[in-house]
Amino acid sequence: MSFLILGFFTGLSLILAIGAQNIFVIEQGLKKNYTFLVCLICSISDFILIFLGIFLFEYFKTYFTKNIELVFNVLLFVFLIYFIYNKVISLYKSSDFNFEKNGLSLRAIIIKTLGFTYLNPHVYSDTVFFLGNFSKNFQVIHKYLFGLGASVASFIFFFSLGYLAKFFSSDLINSKSWKIINFLIIIFMTVLSSYVFMEIMSLI
Repeated sequence: MSFLILGFFTGLSLILAIGAQNIFVIEQGLKKNYTFLVCLICSISDFILIFLGIFLFEYFKTYFTKNIELVFNVLLFVFLIYFIYNKVISLYKSSDFNFEKNGLSLRAIIIKTLGFTYLNPHVYSDTVFFLGNFSKNFQVIHKYLFGLGASVASFIFFFSLGYLAKFFSSDLINSKSWKIINFLIIIFMTVLSSYVFMEIMSLI
């Protein structure tokens, strides 16, 4: 049981950092737009990556080269720039903020959620590399418990994040509030994209 608890708190300490993926989950919760699906995709993805790291750490350590890291960073940077562009455009659109109508389609939600998850190098560094490295000397049963604990932390975090945002969305369903939220998201994403760009330059 101690390894289950260790995995839970280790996973929670990693995932609590604010990032593009978490902002996206919050946004969809506020819009009440496929909140369950978004949270489920993020949680299952973490589950997959956590156990990949735990059982295939040596494999990833060998093949995840500097060039592959550079490719992931470039893809993330392009993805973030596209996201920021859409947010800037949304600031100048009509002020009729009906979240039911303006929400993303099911296909778009799935694509964007997968993008924010699998195009983010930090997801791999936290789940695959950190958790995999940390647990590499554990016995097999302890690896399972550790990975299960970290996965439970991920499920609790994402569903709490999404549904808390959904619960408080009624206080934010108006044009002025949403424009402020979009503006703050643009600022945050710009800072994040700048950080990713610096990482790209350091890898070149």
